[in-house]
Order: sequence, then C-alpha cells, then structure tokens
Amino acid sequence: MLKKFSYWTASLLFLWGTLLTSCFQDRSVEYYALIQPKTWMYEVMQQYYLFYEDLPSEEDLNFFNKPQDFLKSVVSSQDQKNGVTFSHVDSVFTTSRATSETPTFGIEGAMVQVPSGAYAIRVLYIQPDSPAEEAGIHRGDWIISADNKKMKSTDYTKYISNPTQAYTFTLGNYNGEEFDTIPQTVQMPAPRYIEEHNLLSQKMLEIGGKKVAYLLYNEFGDQDEEALNQWFTDIASANPSDIILDLRYNPGGYLNMAQKLGSMLAPQSAQGQPFVKMTYNDKLNQEEVLKVDPALIPGGTALNYTNLYILTTSNTASASEVIINCLKPYLKERLIQVGTATFGKNIGQQLFTDEQAPQLEFWLTTIYLSNSEGFKDYFDNGLTPDYEQAEDMSGTLGEFASAEDALIQPVFTHIQTGSFPVLPEEGEETLQKSRGNSGKNIRILYNSIASKPHTAKNKLH
Repeated sequence: MLKKFSYWTASLLFLWGTLLTSCFQDRSVEYYALIQPKTWMYEVMQQYYLFYEDLPSEEDLNFFNKPQDFLKSVVSSQDQKNGVTFSHVDSVFTTSRATSETPTFGIEGAMVQVPSGAYAIRVLYIQPDSPAEEAGIHRGDWIISADNKKMKSTDYTKYISNPTQAYTFTLGNYNGEEFDTIPQTVQMPAPRYIEEHNLLSQKMLEIGGKKVAYLLYNEFGDQDEEALNQWFTDIASANPSDIILDLRYNPGGYLNMAQKLGSMLAPQSAQGQPFVKMTYNDKLNQEEVLKVDPALIPGGTALNYTNLYILTTSNTASASEVIINCLKPYLKERLIQVGTATFGKNIGQQLFTDEQAPQLEFWLTTIYLSNSEGFKDYFDNGLTPDYEQAEDMSGTLGEFASAEDALIQPVFTHIQTGSFPVLPEEGEETLQKSRGNSGKNIRILYNSIASKPHTAKNKLH
C-alpha cells in the first residue's frame, strides 16, 4: 500500500505552517495544495514505475515545481530517448484527439533550411476539411513566407503549431539550392478547431492486376474503433490480395487500438493467441497479455491475403512498433517492412489519476512490451526494415500511395514482380539517407511528427 504522506513532505508543511501561523495567517492548506499532486506522483512512481530503482531521493526534489517540471526532474534515463521523455503528464482537457486541442490550420510539417540559407516549412500532410485544405495547400508544398515576411528558423510555432490569425502564405519551388523567384501565394483562412483524422488515407489500389488495400494510419487514437471497423468492412468486401499499412508518421497511441488492428491483420490461425505481452517491474512481479481477439473483428473472421507491407521511418514508434513486432511471429516472411528503421521504444505507459488532482492525467512508464515469442530487444536500434528506402525531405514527396510517393515505390515493384529494386552500392550518401527522414543538402530544424508523444498507452485497467 502506498504511504499517504512522506516524512520529508510532512516536515516541509510543518515548517511552512510554523512560519505562516507566526505571521497570524495560516496558509498551510494552500501550500499543501501546491505540493500534493507531486507527492502523489512520487508515491505512484515508487510502486509502479518500471525504473523505480533510478528514482532520486525525495530530499533532493522540489515538490513546488509544476507537475511537468517535477516529472522531468525524476524520470530515469531509460525512460527517455532522442530528446523524448515517455512518461508524461496531460491535462484532462487536452487528451482527446477527436478534435484539435487549439485552433489550427490542419498542417503537419517540418521547418527546414536550404543551402542558400533560406528557411521554409515543408508540408508533410494536411487534415481534411481544414483551413489548409480550403486554401489549396498540398503535401510537399514549401511555405517560404507569411504576409511577405520570410520564414525564420523559429517560426513554426507562430504559423503552424499555434496560429492566431489568417495569413497570406507564399509557396516556393525548390530547385535543389534555393527557391524560385516567381512563387505562388495562397490565402490561409483563420485557424479553427477541426476534427483530426488518424486514419488519414484509405484507398483500394490496382497494382499489376491485383487489388491492394492501402491505409495511412497516423496515430492510435482512443476513439478510432468505428473508423477501424468501417475500414475493415470495406476492404473485406473488396477481398484484396495484399495490404499496405503506412505507419511512416505514426508515433504510437493506445494499445487497445493496436490490439484491434493487429487482430484484424493477423491470420485466422493466430486468433486467440497472445498478441502483446506486458511485463511490470519486479515489485509487482506481474505479466498481462492482450490476445489476438476475433471479438474485435467485424464478423469475427480474419482477412485472407498474401503479404502485409508496413511502411516505416524513424517517426514510427511505440504502439506502431507493437504492430510490427507482435504480428511477425504469425505472418513471418509475409510481413514485409519497407522504409527506414523505426524509432525503438519497447515500453508502455499506464494511466494514473487522483481525486485530489482531477485535472491531471499521469501517464507513467510501467511495462515492457514483447511479442508472443518474448522478443523486445529493439530499444537501441529500432526495428530494421526488410528493404531500406528513405523519404527524401528535399525531393518530391507526392500524394500518399501515388506514383510520386518514393517510400511506397519499392512495394509496388515487389507486388508486381515478387522482387524489390536492386539497391545502389552503399556509399556515404546512401548510408546517410537510410538512417532516417532526411534530404540532400537541407537541414531539418524541427519535425512536428518527431515532437509528438511516443506512446503505447495502456488504458485497460
């Protein structure tokens, strides 16, 4: 059982109480309210944190910090990677992905610098029914100025993450060194709240005379059940020969949605078998298993198809990696990963709440994630693709699943011929491009996808 109050915290309150009552005003209740959420977080971590042995002594902590800052001061180095901290604190008012958290243009992109020194925002995708779609912005566009002011390296938040007004955006044409001098302008309407679609693109393709289902899935949201059911029903009726699951921009999300999608994509022989194993710390000495569950499939019958192609980049993380790792034992060589190595996150977060801090959702790393064979050793290097193909941020991005979409082209070739294109000799440029989302001669200063929380959220108990 968690101790209700620590000796150090009690001593701190006694000290404050003594000081304040000596000034004829007792404010101890106010100060208790300030530190209580953090004392509760620390007590939860002592019992449930996967890396509880790395916690600093409470005497070294500042319980007057904001919850987010307090958490940063106590998390283990094993709970962080590439500048991303996995345990995190959310507000109950901002956890839903059904609608945007703030008014937005509906753009996801990256701030880049080209060899001429100019800055630009490269559009990676836009949300449907958004101001960006209304303005005619497309994936692959380069936004080089706003209201005739050239982009600066720090402008992504002002114009994309947190816009407050309408703008006239100037789009440039990149020639490999600089932007053409005859640009195009678009009138961007004022930002507004929009519905965010995690299943962003769904298509039935015809490739070499075969029907191929394509799904671009950008986050495992807790409200995706209906959309997943509709997608499954649609492709089941089309009876595709192969499926392409595009997770290139998917940083993770809810494990129950990953379990649902995994159950839909697993073969009939895997139904009822373990999907993902969740192992807790040695204090709890506990393991839970989410199964491949036919009850999660509309109609209860698995799909009958040949190959599952999964597109990945270094932005593919956490619950997305669960899909790959946990389907592999059942699909074996029929699961074909194309792209670059994934992020590498084999741990998951569990939700904790407290009645005395109802505004907070505390997502704490509590579990290792492994497949039915017990494999989980991909934290350091990610999951390696069967065929390497980088998405070149300096080149033509093309619409998803189109002839101009470089990441998917090897898949089209494999579906048609049974073989992948022959890779060039592994020179320095090839090595550099294979290590992530990069671009020749450009610097990526900020990538909005990479900055999203990389989560595998366990909200089942």
